[in-house]
Amino acid sequence: MQKTSKRKHFQLDGRSQKTPKTTSEDPYPFHQRPTPEECRVVRNELLVLHGFPPEFLKYRRHRLVINGSKSEPLTNINNGDDKEESVLDGLVKIVLSQNTTEINSQKAFASLKSVFPTWEDVLSAESKSLENAIRCGGLAPRKASCIKNVLSCLHERKGKLCLEYLRDLSIDEVKSELSSFKGVGPKTVACVLMFNLQQDDFPVDTHVFEIARAIGWVPAIADRNKTYLHLNQRIPNKLKFDLNCLLYTHGKVCRKCTMKGSNQKKVAHKDGSCPLSDYCRNLA
Repeated sequence: MQKTSKRKHFQLDGRSQKTPKTTSEDPYPFHQRPTPEECRVVRNELLVLHGFPPEFLKYRRHRLVINGSKSEPLTNINNGDDKEESVLDGLVKIVLSQNTTEINSQKAFASLKSVFPTWEDVLSAESKSLENAIRCGGLAPRKASCIKNVLSCLHERKGKLCLEYLRDLSIDEVKSELSSFKGVGPKTVACVLMFNLQQDDFPVDTHVFEIARAIGWVPAIADRNKTYLHLNQRIPNKLKFDLNCLLYTHGKVCRKCTMKGSNQKKVAHKDGSCPLSDYCRNLA
């Protein structure tokens, strides 16, 4: 009798195709951290340390406008890049950012747009040509296959290459829709929700995951999917965007908080301290 094996398929962001259906279920209901006050304090301390990350400013401004928020601006800097990107552009940017540096992913997207002015051009292009255009971002065959699949499915289902219809769907409907595209995993979906659809979601990348475990916001046994579910349940919606951007930025540069993550050199703070150190010590 021939043996058979079940192979687990993984998305570009390193997660399996099994995607959490909602953010209302908490895998750790008795783990009472983080508290709302703790989230607020950490957000404020990281904001003082880093300032608000400039690469996320345009997304924050769009959230304030679309959601009608009266929150005070975190900065008066305006770099002129206030044009809102399409949801499809946002999705492809996030796909290209997987497993590479921010600089390389930006170069890959710029190269893609330079070689193929429209998404119709990308869809009709040879796969090898697409791979060559995004090669500087790494994992070109896998990412090209994902992009091609998204465009092919959109053309087949909707008759046009556009994801703007997602703006009219609920969070759970968006998750179901985006997760149906091969190669689009939970973190990618959460990033589209937070950055491009202005929804109150909290993506968990490597940096956020490692810090959350280090400061005790999730049990030590937590994996990334369960961390995503728990933090989305515990963190107040009004703090999710700012806190996520700041934790991501902190994880890239602080050698005290994470051991893995970005390839860029991690640094110690000028006074040798980290505002999250006390949380780590309290776990001992």
